Formats: sequence, structure tokens, C-alpha cells
Amino acid sequence: MKTIFKNGKVIDGTGNDGFIADVVVNEGRIVSIGKANIGINDQVIDATGKIVCPGFIDTHTHSDLSAIINPALSAKIRQGITTELLGQDGVALAPLPEQYIAAWRKNIAGLDGDTDKIDWKYKNTEGYLNLLEAHQPATNLAYLVPHGNIRMEAMGLDGKPSTREDVAKMCEVLERELKAGAFGLSTGLIYMPCAFGDTAEMIELCKVTAKYDGIFVVHQRSEADDIITSTQELIDIAKASGVWLHISHMKVCGKKNWDLIDKMLGMLEQAQAEGIRISFDQYPYVAGSTMLGVILPPWVHSGGTDKLLERLESPELREKMIADIKQGIPGWDNFIDFAGLDQIFVTSAKTAKNQDAVGLNLIQLGELRGKDPYNATFDLLYEEENAVGMVDFYGTEEHVIKFLCRPEQNVCTDGLMGAGKPHPRVFGAFPRVLSKYVREEKCLSWEAAIRKMTGKPAEVMGLKDRGLLKEGYAADIVMLNPETVIDKGTFIEPNQYPEGIDVVMVNGRLALINGIESYACSGSVIRKKY
Repeated sequence: MKTIFKNGKVIDGTGNDGFIADVVVNEGRIVSIGKANIGINDQVIDATGKIVCPGFIDTHTHSDLSAIINPALSAKIRQGITTELLGQDGVALAPLPEQYIAAWRKNIAGLDGDTDKIDWKYKNTEGYLNLLEAHQPATNLAYLVPHGNIRMEAMGLDGKPSTREDVAKMCEVLERELKAGAFGLSTGLIYMPCAFGDTAEMIELCKVTAKYDGIFVVHQRSEADDIITSTQELIDIAKASGVWLHISHMKVCGKKNWDLIDKMLGMLEQAQAEGIRISFDQYPYVAGSTMLGVILPPWVHSGGTDKLLERLESPELREKMIADIKQGIPGWDNFIDFAGLDQIFVTSAKTAKNQDAVGLNLIQLGELRGKDPYNATFDLLYEEENAVGMVDFYGTEEHVIKFLCRPEQNVCTDGLMGAGKPHPRVFGAFPRVLSKYVREEKCLSWEAAIRKMTGKPAEVMGLKDRGLLKEGYAADIVMLNPETVIDKGTFIEPNQYPEGIDVVMVNGRLALINGIESYACSGSVIRKKY
């Protein structure tokens, strides 16, 4: 039986003008685009007045654990996402040597969550991808090898510089993991232990990545005061290694740094003129989200979460932490400095004890606990073993639009999938672009925006048969209503699904029908072929 999207406006992901046509799917593939002959047993979906386009591709996602413990991935399916790129920010699930399981679970809990429902002894990327497959996810899942995991396997969690022998070991681990089907290397140069790696270390790892035609996906060392130096580091790494540079969640944080945006973009343009391949992703909001532990100075994180918790037990070290936050440390992105205590909000906590903190900013948290906001925050991190999420406000709508309209840009969610009150991008990043920036503000055409969600990210990742509506391609398809598509979540009430995404198909099976989930879970684990 074929499925036919009948009489819709086809926007195929290339950026070309849309056109009215039928899209025919059979056995998981697109078999024709044009005028369809309808058979007696064919399933016909009336797409009149609707847009039919490729499924959206999320190049920065934190579904790594959710895809196993909640494989329906409703927050992604219901906004039209059919493919996700896991392994972000240099700290993810694999590789994971058994001796580090307990420590590493604490280290990643603020980004990816934690659970006792799985056996964490999958060891490496191959084992992790097999685990994903066994749980039959709703979306297609691809993976990046995380720098922090590589560094942990090669030299542990201590904050020390790598030796030549350490780097050689890291390169060996990276090559092994890439051969398992990963699409490249990720790092988060504000996260531990990635932050302890220097430029030379990253160049050698990126040489290996380039050898396998992988991408280098990076949360850069500074998105604030040192954005220029940080951007130059990325350009130097890409130039020396030949790797494709993909910058995560592009932004410049803090009012005092906003005048650096044009200079930073000019640096990227000059690098591209010299032949360096550069792209970036972005979520369409003026606030970001990560784990609350990033407010702590880098030295607090050395040795992993267990050492961090020990340091939080010391009143003397707490005083040093407060002094470093107030005075700053050269080269460190100080979230409290660029966002402010009143613009950082707790979004999740692991235990029942601290659920009353969710939704409060750090000043309000201090008032609730009867303490100064610093020590109230330290107590929260200590009691939750660092597994606390946050939202921080850093930018303006003008800047969102400037980055959104850049040719290097594609859309992402960067959605942290935990409980509590997450950033609304978890539920609505893609529909928000379509409703706010296409339909309402007309910053982009429908064709340009959909390309940034489909064909463009497919090019960045090197996907060969997804991202376009094209004969022979995998049938990942979205049908949406251009008049009603809209994100509904807010920072106060983020847990709301969007409207106007009517149909979502993954590998030829309907995951969403008339806005209702089928729970088909027909996604696949995509391994890069080398």
C-alpha cells in the first residue's frame, strides 16, 4: 500500500520555490513527486492548503538518554523533527569505560539526565548505538564522538594538560569510535573535562576527524567576553586540521559584548573566503539553557563531580568561588556576570526535596532559603549532586534575527529533555521559526526557513538520502498548516506542544496523524559509512 500526500504545496528542502504536487511513498521511500495515480488500497492524505516538506533535522539535541527511556520522543515528533544528532557538547554517553560509570553519570546528569533503568555497561559508541536500536526510537538518531568522553578514557578526569602520549591515545580512541559510525567530533570547551584541552590537542583530534570526513561540532570556549579570541581559536583549529567547523548554538552573550557580533561574523566570512568550511546552528530565543554547575569557576570541576561536591563542603572554598565569580577569571565565561543573578532560573532538580526551587531565579532562591543567592545556589548544587538545569537570558531579538538570516545557519533545539520547567525550545524551536520569523515577521521565506531545517543540516552532517523531498530518498516527511503552525510554550509554562504540525512521517510510517501521535517509533540509528 502506498501513502500519497495529495495536492500539497511541496517545499523540497533545496530552497527552491514551492509547487503544488502529490508526494508518493512506498516501502519507506519517496517514489514520485508529481501527479499520482491513486490505487484502491492506497492511503491518501489530503494536503490541500498545506505545506509538505522534508522532516526537520535537529543538529544539536540532548535526547541521548531520553531516546532509550522514553523512545516516543514526543517533544521532537510533535514539532516535526525526524532526525537528531546526539553526542553534543563533548560530554555524552559513549565511550564510557566501566571504571568511570558512577562519576560520569553525575557529570552528564545536568545535560542528559540520569536513570537506573538501563545497564550503563555498553562501553563504547558501538555498544551505545546498539542500545539505541534495541529501544526502537521514534526519530532517526546519529551520533558525534564527545571529546570529554575520549579524554576521560585516555587520561581520566583530572584537569591537567595532555602530553603527546595522551593525545596519541585520544586520537586512537576517536578513530575507533568514528569507525563505529559516528558523524564527527564534538566538544564543549566550557564543560569539564573538555575545557582542560588546549588548541593543540583539538587540532590533532580534528585531523583524525577530517581524515574520516567528519564534522567538528563545538560549543566554543567563550560566547561572551572572549568571543573574538575564542572564534579565532576555532578558525585556527579548522585551518590547521582541514575539518568542517560547525559552531553550536551561535550567540554572543551579555550587553557589553553585543558590539562584537559584526567583528566575529567578519572573521567567519574571512575564514570561509580562505577555503575553511564553516556552519553553525541556532535556537530562536534570547535565552539559553544548560546545567547550573557552569556558574562555578573551572577549578571547582577538576577531577569530576565527586571532587566538585567535596569542594562545596568547604566554607573557605565557597568564599573563593564567590570571589572568583565576582571578580572574574580571564578566559572563563562567567554566566552570573553576563546574565545576572536575576536572569538565571532553575529549570529542573533531581530530587523531590528541591522541586520548590524550579522556576525561581537565583535571587529568589536565596530569599526562599533565607541565604545569600550564592550559598543558596551552592547548597542546591550540592544536594542535587550537580544535576540541576537552568535557563539564562543573554541576548536580543535583533541578534536572533541577524544569526537566523545568515547563510551558515541552520535551526536546532539544544533541548534538555529532563523534567521540571525546561527551556521552551524543547517543545517549539522549529515551529517558532515558522510562525514568528516567517509568517509574522517575514524575516525568511517559507522555502528559505525550511531549507535551514532540512537540506542545509543534511549537508552539514553529510546525510546522503535525507533532508530533501526527492525520489529515492527516505520518506521523512512533515505536513504543516502555514496559517496555524505556532509554538505554544513559554518560559513560565514551557511544557506545551505546538499546533499546526498535522502529519509527521518517519521512514515511511506515520508518527503523527492529524496532530495525534501514533507511537509508531519507526526511527533508525544512522551510522556514517566510511
